[in-house]
Amino acid sequence: MSARLLDGVAIANQIRADVAPAVVEFTKKAGRPPGLGIVLVGDNPASEVYVRNKLKSAGETGMFAELTRLPATASLADLLAVVDTLNRSEKHDGILVQSPLPDAMGHDAERRVFDVVRADKDVDGFHPTNVGYLVQNRATLVACTPSGVIEVLERSNIPIAGARAVVIGRSDIVGKPMALLLLHRHATVTVAHSKTKDLPALCAEADILVAAIGRPGFVTKPFVRPGATVIDVGINRLDTKAAVEKMFPGDAARLATFEKRGALIVGDVHPNVAEVAGALTPVPGGVGPLTIALLLRNTLRAAQTRTGLAG
Repeated sequence: MSARLLDGVAIANQIRADVAPAVVEFTKKAGRPPGLGIVLVGDNPASEVYVRNKLKSAGETGMFAELTRLPATASLADLLAVVDTLNRSEKHDGILVQSPLPDAMGHDAERRVFDVVRADKDVDGFHPTNVGYLVQNRATLVACTPSGVIEVLERSNIPIAGARAVVIGRSDIVGKPMALLLLHRHATVTVAHSKTKDLPALCAEADILVAAIGRPGFVTKPFVRPGATVIDVGINRLDTKAAVEKMFPGDAARLATFEKRGALIVGDVHPNVAEVAGALTPVPGGVGPLTIALLLRNTLRAAQTRTGLAG
């Protein structure tokens, strides 16, 4: 068996194609485009790439997107002041503070930011009010990555209702909202984590397995029931040739990519899973592009809701 690869790039392009005419319509009615304010603290290389892609995609879709940079030495108070300005801005419908934040801001910095971003501008879907709406299955703004996973499943005609789903990872950003979205679509859901006993056996019962644990190649063939759908949310960086050769023995193409770029981006799912899974999202090119597409849709929805100009 060789798994069917689920093309996140193609699905993201479909979503963006749906969003673009609605952006044009909103702009015509409101006299301005939907606006997104992004805040980047420090100079994390991965965050730089993510933010650049978000700004580019928003611009291509006809939105107004603006980046505010803060140095790595900025305090949490500095960041909260920027968020307050964006909260009060009439041209910004959505606010996104790029993670991770510098360690010096404190272990609870991200939570404190989530708490102060206006709920109706919270395009990440992390504000407690929006999380509460998600629990009740009536949220307008939902976390982008889990929403992207649902889009992959639904647009790939993979049944969710009645399926046994296992989510590896219990973060507020992916694991918990992912479980709720699957539950609302009538899956039977188990959330697994670092304390779960006999994790491979539990995962091997799943029809849909979502890996969001942040460990490269952690999910291997024993975790996967033959024919199951495996969604790889992980984005991990391999920085040594030895790590690449260990995960991809004999793979000249990937080794060449590493040699050219100095690193290789991989997921939480080991490549040997393709031998047993029925369907699989690749990394890169799977869930990642959908996260940005759903950010654009959330920004449009926030603009429509705030102005009363729903499409």
